[in-house]
Amino acid sequence: MGVFSADMEPIHELMKPRLEKRLKLMEQGIDPYGGRFETSESVADARANRKAEDDVRLAGRVTSHRDMGKSMFCDLKDSSGRIQLYVQKKVLNDEQFDLFKHSVDIGDIIGVTGKMFTTHAGELTVRVESFVILCKAIRPLPKEWYGLKDTETRIRHRYLDLILNDNVRQTFLLRSRVIGQIRRYLDERGFVEVETPMMQPIAGGAAAKPFVTHHDALDMELYLRVAPELYLKRLLVGGFERVYEINRNFRNEGISRRHNPEFTMLEVYQAYGDYETMMDLLQGLVVTVAEHVLDTLVVRRYDGVEIDLRPPWKRVTYRDLVEERLGKDWFAISPEERKARAAQMGVEFPPNSPDYEVTNAVYEKTIEPTLLNPTFVTHLPTEIVVLAKQNKQDPSVVDVFECVINGQEIAPAYSELNDPVVQRDRLLHQAAGHAEKLDEDFLTALEQGMPPSGGMGVGIDRLVMMLTGVESIRDVILFPLLRPQA
Repeated sequence: MGVFSADMEPIHELMKPRLEKRLKLMEQGIDPYGGRFETSESVADARANRKAEDDVRLAGRVTSHRDMGKSMFCDLKDSSGRIQLYVQKKVLNDEQFDLFKHSVDIGDIIGVTGKMFTTHAGELTVRVESFVILCKAIRPLPKEWYGLKDTETRIRHRYLDLILNDNVRQTFLLRSRVIGQIRRYLDERGFVEVETPMMQPIAGGAAAKPFVTHHDALDMELYLRVAPELYLKRLLVGGFERVYEINRNFRNEGISRRHNPEFTMLEVYQAYGDYETMMDLLQGLVVTVAEHVLDTLVVRRYDGVEIDLRPPWKRVTYRDLVEERLGKDWFAISPEERKARAAQMGVEFPPNSPDYEVTNAVYEKTIEPTLLNPTFVTHLPTEIVVLAKQNKQDPSVVDVFECVINGQEIAPAYSELNDPVVQRDRLLHQAAGHAEKLDEDFLTALEQGMPPSGGMGVGIDRLVMMLTGVESIRDVILFPLLRPQA
C-alpha cells in the first residue's frame, strides 16, 4: 500500500481493518464516500452563535474518539475549528449507534445533525441525532502510529501537516488574508491588477538564472519569467498609469531558508511617481496589512525577538550605512584592500568580482541581516540596478531603495529609467555586449515614451514570514520544492 518514506515502517497492517470496514459498509449498501451534505454553518460559527438546544448540521474530520460503552465523545474538526460530539445509544437507534461505534475511525470525514448543549465541564457539545459517513479514511493519521514531527516529512505531506497542526493552518489562512488585504489597499488607491506572461522569449527584468523550456509548435525556446517588470512597463507606455501584479517568479538558483526557486511577488508601478512615492506606498501598505490582519504593529519572531513596524521607518543611504558599519575609510581604501578586508570577514566572492560587487557582498553578509526593524536603504551604486534612474546630484548612484525588515530584503524599488538611449546602453553592458540578448520589443516600447514612474517589487513569501514570525520560507509556501525521496 506504500509508505511515507523509506525510513518509516510500513503501515499496510494498520490499514487492513479500515479496508475491512470499508468493504462491510459497501455490503450494507452504505456508500463510504458519501455525497453532498448541507451544513448549517461552520464549526466556529456554531461555537460562537449557537445556544443550548439549537439545531446544527456540521461536517468535518473526526480527530479523537473516546468510547464509554453506551456513549462516545468525539472531536469534529473543520477548516474553522473543533467541536465536541456526544453520541448516545439512547438518542441514536441501536443500528445507527453500532454503525458509528464500529465503523467510524479517527480521520474519517462525517456529517452530523444534532442539538447543542454544554457539558458539566463547560464544553460546548453537539448531541448527535443522526450522522452520515462522507469519506472513510483508509490510512490512519500519523499521530496514531508514529507522529508527525520531522520537518521535511511535514512539508512533504503538507495535507497531514494541515490536519494535525493548527498553527500551520493558521499561518496559511493568515497568508491568504495578507494577500487579500494587499489587493484591497491597492485597489482602493486606483491601481489595476493585471496578468503578464509567465513564459517569455527573453528572460528580462532581473539578473537571475532562468528556467528554460521549449514550445514545440513554434519551435522556440522560452523562459519561465524571473520578473514581470518589462511587461508591466509596457503597460505604463500604453497608458495604464497604476498597475500591479501578484504572481509567481521562477529562478533556477539555490534553495535556502530564504529562497525557493518558485516564489510569489507583488510588482507595482505608478506613473508620475518615483522611488520616494514607493516608500510611502510600501510603508502604508505593510502598516495597513499588519493592523488589519494582526491587529498590532509589533510582531514577534520565532526566537522571541520583536520587530517594530510603527512608522516612520528609518531611511539611510547605502554609503552611510556601509561606512557606519565597516568604517569611514571603507570607500577611501583601494579595491585590493577592500577585497582583503572582505575576505577577513569571511565574505566569499569570485576572484574577478568588480569592486562594487565586493562591497555589496559584504553588505549582504554582514549588514543586511542586522536590520530587524524596517529600514529603507537608499541610493545604491548604479551598476547594481540597471533599470533605475541615476541620481541627479551623484551619478554614481541611482534613485532606489531596498527595504529590509527582519534581516532580509522585503522590497526593492526605484525611480524607473525612462530614457530609451541610456536604457539600451545599460542593458547592452549587462548582456556583456551581446545585442541579441536585448529585449528589443521592450526598448521599442520605451522609445514610444514612458512617463516618469516609480516601481517596486515586494516578496510576498518574505513578508508573510515576517508577519507570522516563522524561520523558513518553506513554512509559508504550501508546497515548496523538495529533493525527490530516495
